[in-house]
Amino acid sequence: MNDTPVNEKLQKVLARAGYGSRRELEGWISSGRIKVNNKIATLGDRVSETDRISVDGNPVRQTRLSERRSRVLIYHKSVGEICTRSDPEGRDTIFNNLPKLSSGRWITIGRLDLNTSGLLLITTDGDLANRMMHPSYQVEREYAVRVLGEVTADMLKNLKSGVELEDGTAHFDVVASAGGTGANSWYHVILREGRNREVRRLWESQGVQVSRLMRVRYGQVTLPRGQKPGRWEELPEKAVDVLRRTVSLSAKAGLASGKGDDRSNSRLRSDSSGRRSTGRGAPDKYPGKRESRNSKRPVKKRR
Repeated sequence: MNDTPVNEKLQKVLARAGYGSRRELEGWISSGRIKVNNKIATLGDRVSETDRISVDGNPVRQTRLSERRSRVLIYHKSVGEICTRSDPEGRDTIFNNLPKLSSGRWITIGRLDLNTSGLLLITTDGDLANRMMHPSYQVEREYAVRVLGEVTADMLKNLKSGVELEDGTAHFDVVASAGGTGANSWYHVILREGRNREVRRLWESQGVQVSRLMRVRYGQVTLPRGQKPGRWEELPEKAVDVLRRTVSLSAKAGLASGKGDDRSNSRLRSDSSGRRSTGRGAPDKYPGKRESRNSKRPVKKRR
């Protein structure tokens, strides 16, 4: 484990190994699921390369703790899918459609609720996930929103200046009209945090209803045009390095992951130009709607 720096926080070491995000791992530590040198770990524990770590009684291999290449998937979530690994109600989960890993596990960078579709970033890198989600890094999220009801200039002003919600003040950095007809209007909105159902709650605070919601961009990564729901594409290693640098992580071109990984969908879709994307599946008169194009690349079909 020579690549693991000495005296790092336990949750950071395990996050880098792909066990989960730091916040998730802090919960595991608090619940007694992790041991260091056969003793139950506590929050604040730091470990070195000589320490023996186990999770749920299973030893963590030293080779897994060494620096390795981060992987990031672009996944197109459909309405009706959930972002948890399993569901007692038997609903579809995004994890059923992801490639298998020989080591580590997939971690979602933020979530989308049951009725929201669009871009999900999924990674093996807990540090990257933590920073992409953390409010201090101010990573933009962009959504295409279809609103049912009359939207006035005062409403738009309120949404940009700030609205008091039950969990604090929230606002959009950008609210841009994108057309629509009749009672339905399309907007693109940008915000820099990921509170639960925040986009919906902001619009509902103004007395209108969100009838469709789709995330089209997260940070520099845009949902690829033509990518169908339930399918994924992988960012190339150089693009992942760029993504890491945007949240003040060093790029690392370490060891590739195991031979059992399926990478048939590799393609770069990072957009650093700041150009706004458009919501796929919007009405024909939706301004700027992109025409879908058939891709000849192999894709993993949704189950």
